[in-house]
Amino acid sequence: MASVARRADGRWRARYRDEAGREHARHFDRKVDAQRWLDEVTAALVTGDYVDPAAGRITFADWFDQWTDRQVWAEGTLIAARRAAGSVTFADVPVRRIRTSHVQQWVRTMAQPAPGRRAGLAPTTIRTRFNYVHMALRAAVVDRVIRADPSAGVPLPRPRRAAAAMTVPTVEEVGRVLELAPAWFRPFIAVCAFAGLRLGEAAGLRLADVDVLRRSIAVRHQVQGATVATTRLVLPKYGSERTVHAPAELVDLLAAHIRDVGIGAGGWLFSLGGVPLTRNAAGHQWRQVRRAAGLEDYTLHDLRHFYASGLIAAGCDVVTVQRALGHSSATVTLNVYSHLWPTAEDRTRAAAAGLMAAAARAPADFLRTEPE
Repeated sequence: MASVARRADGRWRARYRDEAGREHARHFDRKVDAQRWLDEVTAALVTGDYVDPAAGRITFADWFDQWTDRQVWAEGTLIAARRAAGSVTFADVPVRRIRTSHVQQWVRTMAQPAPGRRAGLAPTTIRTRFNYVHMALRAAVVDRVIRADPSAGVPLPRPRRAAAAMTVPTVEEVGRVLELAPAWFRPFIAVCAFAGLRLGEAAGLRLADVDVLRRSIAVRHQVQGATVATTRLVLPKYGSERTVHAPAELVDLLAAHIRDVGIGAGGWLFSLGGVPLTRNAAGHQWRQVRRAAGLEDYTLHDLRHFYASGLIAAGCDVVTVQRALGHSSATVTLNVYSHLWPTAEDRTRAAAAGLMAAAARAPADFLRTEPE
């Protein structure tokens, strides 16, 4: 039911009832404006595009909390989502009042240096955080809390090409850090470099995860948390649970580590004080090793790139590399490492070189086998 009526003060009152039966009203100086507003609301109710004006009063922070509580996410995903929400500059703004300019300003803030941060966040980090916020605002549209998504179409910083941004250590450099690493930390570096494990996956390895006879390493858990107080054991990222077929030398190194160094109380392969290595502890050990080796530009994750580049150089196809690295899809693998695969030009050049070498050998072979 909808109506427009003139009040005693001369203003026009437009009223309607929404789908839930609640009455809403607005007052206008002119009847034509009241009728126009009422027609727009009525059309929205008929088409299913109606948005309750009161729904959008919830702040972004409260809406984000409600939305994340409904998601079926792994612990790591939830942590990343909350980190994204904690960085927005419009947390206390009602969602109906969030404008595209709010989102643009937030993106700009992430891209700039800040107290305690000498440079802006990496474009990939900005994109990850933006995606969580974008999903939450899109969900508000679907739930008819707001009419439109203010983050739609907001431009993001462009990441560097993978070929330019990725740093891959050489065989000699990896050999140098292994030589200089403490004996107990050397196998940790090795499982990152020769099995492609992420830092958290390597820290989460237990005795039961290493099969010496089958020469395999099972990735069943990962350690999250920067400190002992925040450390927790969780499942790997989606699609990352896997069995890595390791070289005999790596398995032998792990077996020697178990024999000589021992394992933690919980069966941890790598631990300090009885608890698995935290991100801070592993990072500290790595920084000491790379400093001694003169390789300050490399991170532990670059050892994972080293492993991937080795598989690709050995002729492994994209699906094989995907499974070895624990990527959720081959698309992810190609997005990160496509520049490492030989191009058509490389294959053409190699094939022509083989033809040329064969042709160069042919006359000599003919002369050696020519009958007298």
